[in-house]
Amino acid sequence: MKTNLITREGYVQLQQEHDHLWNVKRPEVTKIVSWAASLGDRSENADYQYNKRLLRQIDRRVRYLRKRLPDLKIVDYAPVQDGKVFFGAWVEIENEQGETKSFRIVGPDEIYHRKDYISIDAPMARALLKKQVDDEFEVDTPQGKKQWYVNSIEYQKNT
Repeated sequence: MKTNLITREGYVQLQQEHDHLWNVKRPEVTKIVSWAASLGDRSENADYQYNKRLLRQIDRRVRYLRKRLPDLKIVDYAPVQDGKVFFGAWVEIENEQGETKSFRIVGPDEIYHRKDYISIDAPMARALLKKQVDDEFEVDTPQGKKQWYVNSIEYQKNT
């Protein structure tokens, strides 16, 4: 089960994706499908088959976004979060070998195409919640338990 939390920026991106797919991309592809269908035999028409498949993918994504967007709860920064790790935090952590990782804890709908974001549902994010700078915490991994330390916590403040 996915957590229904999202940052304001993430929500805006999903809304823009929906609007672009519905108002720009879908009409373009529909036009191409209509043109390709008018050429006759559809079974051997690559333009028709490819764009028909693309149209189904667009429709599937639009349906998903229309169902998902109303369920999402936007979480904005609040001053009470300062000093502790909560949703939306940029965190830098370090292990005993000196390896560091930096990432932002966001909703599961925001992590795609971003290597510096992790889902609030990830074991690392769950272990980090409510930790402060210099706190030590443990994360269960397939290789066993790993120790990490919190180096820094920052929040993107809405202007």
